[in-house]
Amino acid sequence: MRDFRELKVWQKAHRLTLAVYRATSGFPAEERYGLKAQLRRGVASIPTNIAEGCGRFTDPDRARFISIAAGSATETEYLLMLARDLDYIEANVYANLERAVNEVKKMLRGFHRTLTANG
Repeated sequence: MRDFRELKVWQKAHRLTLAVYRATSGFPAEERYGLKAQLRRGVASIPTNIAEGCGRFTDPDRARFISIAAGSATETEYLLMLARDLDYIEANVYANLERAVNEVKKMLRGFHRTLTANG
């Protein structure tokens, strides 16, 4: 087991989650249970699955949760694009969030590769 808080990928995913929560705070009221909630759930599941994977005892088990986190990162990427296209977030905010989510995805791929190479 490993302390997830020490992982750079978890730290970046956590910062991304905080940024998305801030960016979605101004969404229209009708999106409270729609896009806003789905985007927040998706982004929060990235660091959540990293943390859960770190609590597992084997690399294949950890790799499965890192894979789930990567799926959530891709979901987040699309939902951010949708929010931008609906003019719920400004283009410059979107650009920063997109850059951050792509960096997290890249780190997750590398982490997954490391875990599966050991198994």
